[in-house]
Amino acid sequence: MKLQRIEPFMNNMLPKVWRPDLGALLPANPSIANGPALAWWVALLFLCIITLRSFIHMLAADGGAHSIATIDVSIGGGANIIAIFGQWGAIQLLLAGLLWVLLLRYPGLVPLVLLVFMLEPTLRAFVGYLKPVITEGVPPGRQFNWIFEPILIAAFFLSLCPAKKGPSS
Repeated sequence: MKLQRIEPFMNNMLPKVWRPDLGALLPANPSIANGPALAWWVALLFLCIITLRSFIHMLAADGGAHSIATIDVSIGGGANIIAIFGQWGAIQLLLAGLLWVLLLRYPGLVPLVLLVFMLEPTLRAFVGYLKPVITEGVPPGRQFNWIFEPILIAAFFLSLCPAKKGPSS
């Protein structure tokens, strides 16, 4: 982002108007951020976590299947479980790459990025309910997703609230 676009963005950490505007989800000019910078920073933090998670699934010897998710991979088909985790990491990395482009090039799409962050663990939990995975412990995703979800909901709400008053908000 150009310095002239970043400076006013950083001066608006919190909304000036606390009424969400659903039109901010898909703004007419996505290169201009009208929401508060705090929402952008939260999105950046979560995107760093998601990118790191992607690389772990792709590069860890077991894809994180046993070492992190505590899935028994010593069973028949364990190598397939590890392969699926690696492939899952590749898909996560593609999604993270797309979200990096949206976040850095189109800061007006922060609400859309945060919506994706909110929906992803919810959809995984739903699929996990339909197709449960047997683990030896509690995977970090199951532990931490519900801690992070309220933070994401709050950031999403903030991102929909204008950070400046006037005709452009």
